Amino acid sequence: MRKIFGAPAILAACMLVAAPAQAQFGGLLRKVTAPTPVPDSGNKGGCPKGKKGDGTGRKILGGIIRDTVGGAASKAGVYSYLPIAEVSGTLTDSIACRLDPEEQKLAAAATDEVTRGEEIGASSSWTSETRENVSGSSTVAAIEEEGGGRKCMNVNDFIIVDGEETRVTKRMCKGPGDARYALA
Repeated sequence: MRKIFGAPAILAACMLVAAPAQAQFGGLLRKVTAPTPVPDSGNKGGCPKGKKGDGTGRKILGGIIRDTVGGAASKAGVYSYLPIAEVSGTLTDSIACRLDPEEQKLAAAATDEVTRGEEIGASSSWTSETRENVSGSSTVAAIEEEGGGRKCMNVNDFIIVDGEETRVTKRMCKGPGDARYALA
């Protein structure tokens, strides 16, 4: 026995198929939207982005990573690009994240050298001992004395990693009785 569907049944079936799923199933299929991306106003120079804080977590994590996998990664030519604790008061993240731990130490030593002299135009250069085509320099651009005996200076850091140049100006200060300049 054959059943013949009438025109109203066929029309209803076609409408059900032609209607969007949202209209067919109402609240069963809610539209889910992703939040609208907000443009990043801070450029970290292509380095991994993260939250900025006091650096305590980064120092702890950096120490753990360096102790557990740092040696093996360095020998294999893979670097974590995390600033090491020893340079956190001297190098900006945008410079440190491009350098391996030994290069970070060289860059920090160059900055320490030029800030000790407290002379505008003083410059110190370094060349990586762990990777080819990696070098940099630090140069004192300006010095000023603030109230209360605090001294500050602008230092220009410049690095080249495989032909790509990165330049950063950082502000470093030291108060009366401080042994050295630190990032302000």
